[in-house]
Amino acid sequence: MKEYARLIDRDRVPRHVAIIMDGNGRWAKKRSLPRVEGHRRGAQVIESLMDTAIGLGIGVVSLYAFSTENWSRPKDEIAGIWRLLEMFFEANIEKIKKKGVRLRHSGSMRHLPASTRRIIEDSVGQTRNNRIITLNFCLNYGGRQELLDAVNGWAASRKHEEKLSERALERHLYTAGLPDVDLLIRTSGEHRISNFLLWQVAYAEMIFTRVLWPDFKPRHLYRMIYEYQQRDRRFGGL
Repeated sequence: MKEYARLIDRDRVPRHVAIIMDGNGRWAKKRSLPRVEGHRRGAQVIESLMDTAIGLGIGVVSLYAFSTENWSRPKDEIAGIWRLLEMFFEANIEKIKKKGVRLRHSGSMRHLPASTRRIIEDSVGQTRNNRIITLNFCLNYGGRQELLDAVNGWAASRKHEEKLSERALERHLYTAGLPDVDLLIRTSGEHRISNFLLWQVAYAEMIFTRVLWPDFKPRHLYRMIYEYQQRDRRFGGL
């Protein structure tokens, strides 16, 4: 990690890093543990991840925590995920505030348990004025649903004969006000984006790693930031 820390150009770190936290279930299966234990261990990674991101000067970290497709999983696993989420916020909200982390939620509140909705809304409210870094939890999130909600939101508020523009659409996205994703990371060895931030990753660099999410360490993030800086981002130009 120290080697990459010396090599990283602190003036060119990505503003927005998005992570598909994949591999919790496989991590648990390899150890003959229940899947929810994999999710619990995965949640423990977040604190060190955010400390590293703060140290690097990253502005936004978006975590794909629960997709709209995840509702098809076993009910006991889903219930365990909501309990872990609530416990995470309850146990960490004071540390989150002290570190200057602003919490955001991207996704639909529909179908979430009432207790989960309350703790998300309360945590987002308590950290609203923090400015060191934004931690964007993508919960009950689907990229296609976000685009549909954004278009419908714009249509409901459009002025007479107004045409839809990129800027107008972005104001109605779940991520309104956040910069586009510069770096997308997916753990566990899968090579797809799985309906995640479809609009926002238009020009993102992507890194796929075989590391399972519960095994993700600060050194992995340092190495990926260094790899990101070796790429030539032309945004369609020469």
